[in-house]
Amino acid sequence: MKLHADRPDTTAITAHGDGWVAVNGQRHHQSIVVRPDGDPEAWPCTRLEDLTAAHFESLLPAEGPLPELVLLGSGRRLRFVAPALLAPLISRRVGVETMDTAAACRTYNILAGEGRRVVAALLIDP
Repeated sequence: MKLHADRPDTTAITAHGDGWVAVNGQRHHQSIVVRPDGDPEAWPCTRLEDLTAAHFESLLPAEGPLPELVLLGSGRRLRFVAPALLAPLISRRVGVETMDTAAACRTYNILAGEGRRVVAALLIDP
């Protein structure tokens, strides 16, 4: 049963595994940010412990509409960041959900396929 329309114009996470994520068929071995309407961008952080508020501020566009939701893929296992680090998103009323990176990949595809303004910030464990 088809529950929602396919969106071939949306950037999709096509596969994932230990130490990598494929976006539109291209593998990435470092942490990345994925948006429905563009190419993946490097996210300069490899460890959850090294994240700062500036990392989350960088997820917001300089202009245009804000994302509805940011999905934080915390690596191979579910881990949470200090709420103060999320202040740049929360203060602008952008939702944040944290899950392991594999779950964030699956959730991103569902939401992006529905046409939602979602951003996936994915930590890729080395």
